[in-house]
Amino acid sequence: MKPVIFILIVLFFVITPVSGQPLSDATGIINRLDVQTSGYAFEIKLTSNFDLTDYTFDKDEKQITLYFDSALENNLAEIIIPKDLLSGNFMFYLNDQAFLPRVESNKQISFITLNFTGSGTNVVKIIGSEYLVGLDSITSSDILPLDSEFLFNNYFIWLVFGSILIVIITCIVIIIRKIKK
Repeated sequence: MKPVIFILIVLFFVITPVSGQPLSDATGIINRLDVQTSGYAFEIKLTSNFDLTDYTFDKDEKQITLYFDSALENNLAEIIIPKDLLSGNFMFYLNDQAFLPRVESNKQISFITLNFTGSGTNVVKIIGSEYLVGLDSITSSDILPLDSEFLFNNYFIWLVFGSILIVIITCIVIIIRKIKK
């Protein structure tokens, strides 16, 4: 028993807790932005060393707007935008000032690297020249309605399963208490 306690005490001092280590300027916070537009769903991936507070997508302006707060002076972000959503020649604005980040593209995505200075609240606007390339807009009549009978049956099964589980646990607790007496 004493060796186990000794090992635990040694490990307590050797292994530092995660919250005890300061964050690096290059530590990445991953955000997945779900964009629903014209009947399609897209995912934009943002990895950054700042906190994303909100985002908007305007299909008429072909624009993604990112709102964020940063406590660091040197900000770094990598954004992956599906080419089906936005593509073409991009224009970037940081707090309404023109901005030129590094952009690399392939057939499926645009990979954007933002590197800028300035702590506090910031706004980045990404404007593409093309929207829904190769895709047609889906009208509301194309979307199939949910089968409410299937949903009811599925919830009913879980309700029955949960009730049976509660009864079994209650019986086990009663049996254990009787055995201890």
